[in-house]
This record gives sequence, C-alpha cells and structure tokens, in this order.
Amino acid sequence: MSQPTDPPASAPAFIPLEANPELLTSLLRSLGLSPALSMHDVYSLTDPSLLAFIPRPALALLLVFPVSAAYESHRLAEDASLEPYTGKGPSEPVLWFPQTIRNACGLMGLLHAAGNGEARGFVEEGSDLERLIKAAEPLDPEGRARLLERDETLASAHRAVAEKGDTAAPDARDDVDLHYVCFVKGRDGALWEMDGRRKGPLKRGELDRDEDVLSDKALALGPLKFLEREAADLRFSCVALAGSLD
Repeated sequence: MSQPTDPPASAPAFIPLEANPELLTSLLRSLGLSPALSMHDVYSLTDPSLLAFIPRPALALLLVFPVSAAYESHRLAEDASLEPYTGKGPSEPVLWFPQTIRNACGLMGLLHAAGNGEARGFVEEGSDLERLIKAAEPLDPEGRARLLERDETLASAHRAVAEKGDTAAPDARDDVDLHYVCFVKGRDGALWEMDGRRKGPLKRGELDRDEDVLSDKALALGPLKFLEREAADLRFSCVALAGSLD
C-alpha cells in the first residue's frame, strides 16, 4: 500500500511515540541498534552554536510537526504528479516503508533512520532490527507494510517504550495531529525525505561527500522548507541520530 492516505480506522494502531530522545534511543537499542548511536535533541536548525552540540556526522534527522491544512495541501499537490513507488532490492538508494499502522509515524521515522545510510552499519548482527531489514529489502512496498503489521516483536518493543513518556500516553486509536518525517543521506549520497504517508521516498537533492543531514545544504533542501510553510506554528521539534556522548 503506497497511497498518500492515512490508515483506516480498522487498521492496526500503535500508541503515538513521544519525541523524547531517551525514549527513541531506548526503542532503537531494544531492537538492535548499537549503543554507539543515540538520538539527540536539535534545539535550532539555524543557530550554529546550538547545532554544534550535536555529534557529527548526523546520520538522520527526524522532524516532528503539526499536520496543518497548509501541509496537507502541499503534500497532496506534490504527490499528485508522482507514481506510487515500487522499488525493492539491494540496489535501492534508500529502504522505504509505507505506513499502514495508525499513529506509527514515529516508528516509521526510526526505521527509516536506522535502516538507511551509514546508520545501517550500526545495526547489530542477529538483532530483531537486522532481521526486519533483511526481510524487508526484497519486498515491494505492500509486502513491507504487511511485514510490519505482523511483527509482534516490533509491536511489543514499541508499546513498552510508548507507555513510558513524560506525558500520559494517548490511546492508540486517538487522532493525533503531530507527524514524524525523517531525512537521511542515501547510498547515492543524496538527501531523501522518508515519510510513510507519501507515495514513496522523495529525493530532495544531492549532497557533497562531506555533507550530512545537518549541513547547511541539507537543511535548506529539507526541514527548513517545512518551517517556511508553517511559520505561524511553533509546534515543531527535531531529533537527530548521531554518535553517543556517553
């Protein structure tokens, strides 16, 4: 399923993930990402002094933002000109999952972050995450969606972390207006926007060899465009996947 629509009410549902770096890191490590990587709060996308706190290179950036009328209008207009993605196999520049589980956009963002680019080299051998990536790679998008829906280990790990947030966890069936999008540097060296609600992965532009997802060029091609469209709404937050500080 790779249509740009939300999962129906009858679809499987997860408790929404809080954009808390410690919780997100906990989920990734429970699935099998090396302790060498962690999620970090990104307090600014424009202030070099605040960006300097993030270890580099940053391997993925998760943007959490409100699903507004302006965003939906932009998304639908852009997707209207695109064909549904059908890629599969090891030649893909990125591994993309469509979202068919309600309120699972945070999980999709984490899978896209850990399953692509240099981060993939930090997935521990024999882990649930490695098993999932290997099983997903040869499948088409619909097969990948079914794979996630049926993975009880993934659902259990997600539930255990989602219930530990700083705020009371909403019900899995609640409508939540905040959404996660992930930016990664693909095998081809390009910046890709990874969102399971879209028709497929979106190539946003080429990056130089020494540019990561927090480089000036990557930020201009990706997340800063969101901020330009939604300048009146301050409910944005960002977390980056990068080297651990401990």
